[in-house]
Amino acid sequence: MFDYRNDLKRILQKTAGDDQSLQNSLTAIKAIIAMADDGKNTKPVKTKPVKTASIAQNNSNAKQVKQLLNGLTALIEAPGNPEAKKQTLSALHKLTFVPGVGKNYGKELGRLDQAVQTAVETKEAVNSKIFKEAMKPVEKPKRDYRKGRRYTVIRLVSGADLINDNGETVLTVKESQVHPLNLKTGDIVEALEDKTNPNYEAEILRVVGFRKMRKRDYDQIADFKYAVVQGRPGHLSISRNIRGEKLHIRGKAITLAVDSSYYQGENIHLEDGSIVDLAWYEGDVRLKKNPADAVQIRWIYEVDPPKRIANTKKKKDKSNSESDEEIAKLDLDLHYQRVGIAIGDNQNEAILEGIVTRYHGIPIPIDAFEGKKKVIEKQIKDLDIVVLVTAFAAHDSTWNIREFASKYGVKFAVSSSKGYQSFERALYRADQGLPAYEGNQRIDYQMKK
Repeated sequence: MFDYRNDLKRILQKTAGDDQSLQNSLTAIKAIIAMADDGKNTKPVKTKPVKTASIAQNNSNAKQVKQLLNGLTALIEAPGNPEAKKQTLSALHKLTFVPGVGKNYGKELGRLDQAVQTAVETKEAVNSKIFKEAMKPVEKPKRDYRKGRRYTVIRLVSGADLINDNGETVLTVKESQVHPLNLKTGDIVEALEDKTNPNYEAEILRVVGFRKMRKRDYDQIADFKYAVVQGRPGHLSISRNIRGEKLHIRGKAITLAVDSSYYQGENIHLEDGSIVDLAWYEGDVRLKKNPADAVQIRWIYEVDPPKRIANTKKKKDKSNSESDEEIAKLDLDLHYQRVGIAIGDNQNEAILEGIVTRYHGIPIPIDAFEGKKKVIEKQIKDLDIVVLVTAFAAHDSTWNIREFASKYGVKFAVSSSKGYQSFERALYRADQGLPAYEGNQRIDYQMKK
């Protein structure tokens, strides 16, 4: 037989990748094979056909086994998770149709099917889910700082004016922007004009500095923060704040009547127990005759109002005529324990400190936006209790707070809301050794009689 091996090597080495070269090589190879055959009819070698259907079936079975294992792993991590149950049962049912599997493992697969269907979510799984949802970072709006112009803030009773270098008022901003940034007269900000708004309103991008201004260049403003609204609908008034301090105007303690209908809106409800900030111009002539005309509610805090004890038919005690109602309290006495309030925004800090003080605790604020572990550890190690307010805390600091609370044996609880009652209940759970997360479980909060 003609030895064609070297010829084939040379042809393949000189073959390029274009169509013409490949076609020429194929023609040459066929000629060499014909020469090697030498005109003799040789029987073709029989090869076994590849069973493509069998390979495809094996790949499908492997896929179902993989899906089953992934589903079971997810169920172990989060018992009773609906998505994990659905994934596991789907793979399980498909495997039963595989030839031989149902016959050999039918009983075991049936028991597994029943176990998956009856799996329920545990308290730990629910709490973990709630915690993860609360810890999801809030996406900050994208802002183009290159377009902002610089202005100086002049604080108003509600909102603020933005003036240029010539002292002219150019733009205004609402209290909804001023309050979260804690702006004061003299702050230098970068703002962007809202051209779609006819009232010359602007969006504040950031605070970039401060300059001291002469008092004669702006009206002096007095304020009364964290005031408590009391009374029944139509007869609301303010006389104290959450610390028990009385409202003084021009050195005189007064009770300020509040018209709730003036402040009612879609998301604003002024009622008994609401917490507000008051403000007024010190030079307003109406303060002498009728302070209610001069004093404005600058800000209404989004907190859950405290529950009140229902009125009972009892004779009024003249010695207690000033307090017709008593705020309902939990059966809790902290006995001057040091309570860390892990919060990153000081908007509601004073309110939460007032709750701790109310139950005879010593409030100690913790900056939950401070990411350095050593700083957080130093803050927590000497505490008795720490309550984490997840509505304000940063994600990376949350795990550090939880870790150090466990390390130093500090009682720990989580308030998933910035509400009054949510924090109060978290404080109760921490002191009483109850679950850190409230979740959907039923917890009996004992009220003080």
